[in-house]
Parts: sequence; C-alpha cells; structure tokens
Amino acid sequence: MTSVLYDAPGPKAKLRNVIYTVVFLVVLALGVWWVIDKLNEKNQLEWVLWKPFFTDSQAWTTYLLPGLGETLKAAGLALLIALPLGAVFGIARLSDHRWVRVSAGAVVEFFRAIPVLLLMLFANQFYSEYTGISSEQRPLYAVITGLVLYNAAVLAEIVRAGILSLPRGQTEAAKAVGLRKGQMMGSVLLPQAVTAMLPAIVSQLVVIVKDTALGGVMIGFSELLVERRTLASNYSNVFASFIVVAVIYVVVNFILTSLAGWLERVVRRGKRTTGAVVGVGEVDDLSTGAVGGGVGRLAGGVPPRVLRGDADPGGGGGPGDGRGDVGK
Repeated sequence: MTSVLYDAPGPKAKLRNVIYTVVFLVVLALGVWWVIDKLNEKNQLEWVLWKPFFTDSQAWTTYLLPGLGETLKAAGLALLIALPLGAVFGIARLSDHRWVRVSAGAVVEFFRAIPVLLLMLFANQFYSEYTGISSEQRPLYAVITGLVLYNAAVLAEIVRAGILSLPRGQTEAAKAVGLRKGQMMGSVLLPQAVTAMLPAIVSQLVVIVKDTALGGVMIGFSELLVERRTLASNYSNVFASFIVVAVIYVVVNFILTSLAGWLERVVRRGKRTTGAVVGVGEVDDLSTGAVGGGVGRLAGGVPPRVLRGDADPGGGGGPGDGRGDVGK
C-alpha cells in the first residue's frame, strides 16, 4: 500500500537509494577496519587484555558487579523519589491558584537550569559540613540528592506536558459531571496521560542511570566507572575495560527500554475498552437514569450517560441504542 505521506519512489529514486546504501556500508566498513587496525597497532586486541572478563570471575564479582549494583541502586532510589515529586510539581504548575502555580514554576525552572553535577557537588559539601553522615555513605546520598533535584524538575515538565496533551474535551466532560479538580486529575487526566508520558519517563530513567557516573568521577561514588578504574589498574587493560563497561551500559539501558515498551503495550491494551455496557434488563427507568434500581451512577461517581460514544450528554440517541437520554 502506498504511503499517504510521500509518493512511491520511481526507478531513479530507487537506484539513488541503493547507491546511498552501498556507499554508506562501504564507508562504515572502512571505518571499522581503520579502528581495528589502529587497536592492533597498539596491541589492544591481545588476548591477555581481554582474558580477565572471560576466565577470571574475580573481575566481575570484585569490581564490575558491585559497581553495577551501586549504579542501579542510586538510579532506582533517585527515580523512586523523583517521580512522585515531579508529578506533584507538574500538577502544581497547572493549579488554578496563581501563588501555587508561580511557586512551583520557579522551583522547577531553578533546578532545571542547574547542571546535575553541580547539584551533586553542593549536596556532598552540605552533607559533609552540616550532617553526621559517614564519609562512606556521603557520596551515595549526594548522588541521589543531585539526581532527585534535577530529574524531579524534568519529570515535572513531562507530567505537565502529558496532561496538557490530552484533548480539552476530557477536562470539560469531567467538569460537566461535577468532578472536583482533584477527582478530575486523579480519575480522568492522569490515568490517560500516563501512556503518553511513558516514553519520556523511560528516556529520563536512562539519563539517570548514565548520570550516576558523574558522581563517581567527581565525588568518589563507587559506581561502575570507578570500579572499572580499579579493575584496569590491576589488570592493565584500560581500553578493554572501557569497552566492557560500555557494553554493560548498553545492555542495561536496552533492558530498561524493553521493559518500558512492554509496560506501555500492557497499559494500552488495558485501556482498549468499549466503555460500560448496560444490559437491557438492567435498565429500570431510562427517563430517570435509574440503572438496576440504583442511583444511576457508574463506579467512580460518573453518571451512566457518560458512556463511550456519548458526545452529547443531553441527548442524541434513543432507548434503542443505549445512549442519549440515559441519566437525563
């Protein structure tokens, strides 16, 4: 089927695409060959430099795995704190009260403007001078604090953008059925915005995992790169250790992205519904909206007339199609 975005390529365009592809593959192959040749000249491909990662379990159990554990611990705790904090500030930026909206906006813009490394250094100095946190735990606390302050501000903007991306009719429909602002946000807007926000949240999680390395370089946090440095000094394989650590980061981030993609598909499938279905025998009185002898309200306090397809809550259908005057 021809795409509606552009015309199908003709013979000349197809030939041109084939030429571009071949040229790119040739250039890529030459680049790979050049890198391998230079590494071979510097004796960086010798088996003795790569052997510890394949035959010596101590390289993993003593250095790489503990460092990876610290990296994931810091990233996980930072996300666990930053996500609800960002949600609070993101919702606060949409508040009807000006002082709440302005205050939340000032906090978000302030921490978004400061580099995360500077926040880590400031937190480390603060904990060193004004708290009794031990020197062993202080780098972890400083890294988590810096990541939380910066990423909470970023996540606040993601939450705000996700909510604003919803159709305006969602808000108007929630107000029409009498939902308060908190009920509307918690029951209508946020659940729908989560699906739209998931890709951006996952991208930010990947950023958090990588930013833990800043704490290792500057304040001595024992994360993956710091442990790599110790490993390289013991085995004299600096370049090989960098390659292995890079592969570990790629694998970890790929797993996170894959899990997030799976979660997004699950959420989307869960939201594929035809709406509330009311059986013919359950409707006692269409003129009053009393369903099944009750008060004519669905779970969550939404009147039964707010069903899928009820664009006009006041009418537009008859008793034969199960919408229109239900609950009127």
